[in-house]
Formats: sequence, structure tokens, C-alpha cells
Amino acid sequence: MKKHTGEKPYKCDQCDYSSAFNASLNRHMAKHTGEKPYMCGECGYRTADRSTLTVHMRRHTGEKPYKCDQCSYSAAQKSSLNKHMTKHDCK
Repeated sequence: MKKHTGEKPYKCDQCDYSSAFNASLNRHMAKHTGEKPYMCGECGYRTADRSTLTVHMRRHTGEKPYKCDQCSYSAAQKSSLNKHMTKHDCK
């Protein structure tokens, strides 16, 4: 319900960021602490967010799970597929 009401009770004590979810605040706090606990075993890339590491790993594996339903294009990130779809005049 917080998403619908706009309520953001989790506030950063170092800047004006606030969030509806505690997990989002915890992820945000890594920007202030510089903590990057997730590391790529292939190249040493580090990040504060596990999902960012998952996307990064696709560079090494070549995985491209986002497929265009109109042609043979595939992408590692959904945003790349969305950009591609504009070429087909799709949403």
C-alpha cells in the first residue's frame, strides 16, 4: 500500500533520500559508506547491489534473456530490449 499512498517512512540520515521500503534505504546507504560486498569472481568488479552483479555477470556468460518477439534480437538488459523495440514501433 505504501507504493500507492506515497508514504516513505524510511529516511536517510545523511541526505534527503527517503523510501517506502527498508531494503531500498539499506541499498541507498551503500552510496554513503562505499560498501560493495558483491564481487565478480571473473574480473573483480564490485557492487553494492546483488541484482547489479547478476546483470554484470551476463557480460561473462553471454546470457541474453530478453528476446524480441519481432526479430532475432536479444539483450542482456531489459532496458536495451525496450530501446530496441522502438525500432519496431512497439511499446
